[in-house]
Amino acid sequence: MSHRAVVTGPDGPLEVEIHGKGPAVVLIASLGRGAGDFVDLAARLAAAGFCVLALEPRGIGASSSPLKGVSMAGLADDVAAVICAQADGPATVVGHAFGNRVARMVATRHPNDVESVVLLACGGLVPPTPEVNAALASVFDVSLDPAAHLDAVELAFFAPGNDPSPWEGGWHPDTAIAQGAATADTPIEDWWLAGSADVLVIQPADDVVAVPENATKIVEMLGERASMVTIPHAGHALLPEQPEAVATEVLTWLKRRRSDVS
Repeated sequence: MSHRAVVTGPDGPLEVEIHGKGPAVVLIASLGRGAGDFVDLAARLAAAGFCVLALEPRGIGASSSPLKGVSMAGLADDVAAVICAQADGPATVVGHAFGNRVARMVATRHPNDVESVVLLACGGLVPPTPEVNAALASVFDVSLDPAAHLDAVELAFFAPGNDPSPWEGGWHPDTAIAQGAATADTPIEDWWLAGSADVLVIQPADDVVAVPENATKIVEMLGERASMVTIPHAGHALLPEQPEAVATEVLTWLKRRRSDVS
């Protein structure tokens, strides 16, 4: 069973969807998307004995903290507020796509609240092609007809042959604009290295937004702190494309870390 709670964040209310009980795992969604992307993963993690905290970003649901002028630091502080309010100790922070930037910023600013970091489809250093950038912008264009919109979603987010319809909806342009501005105003050096946290990189093999070179570079830069696995037949969306494979890798990481501590 899951339920929703509203946490008092540094700038106002933050909504979080809570699944299960146990060690905390925080889930942070992709650009302009919300906690609904994690329904399957959250259920699998909760069934395995974890307390899953899926944060609704500012501008989505009851997360009415202001979007205007929000910084990457502010987004990271939102996550830390959820951990402090709902977790019993440090949490594993899982960030998908844009969310991985926030996850790394949380680890940088709030190291005592973060047990480790998991990056799903991590980018930020090696850019996509202009064609893919255009498609990425188009998914937030509310004037597009449905067929053209779905074509853009398919090009930017889904591997060839995978069904893009699960992400036909769920796009929040105002949230995406604020998140994009926060990224643009923050030097990549501020969040790229995830502080001193250990990092698991889960890389979709067919990602054209966070191209695989990003994953390779972060693993090289972090050295012994980082591990990487590649998920075949998956693009930037990843979660609706290969839900079982993603859950298996995240759970393997979580259980191994708990075993190492005990």
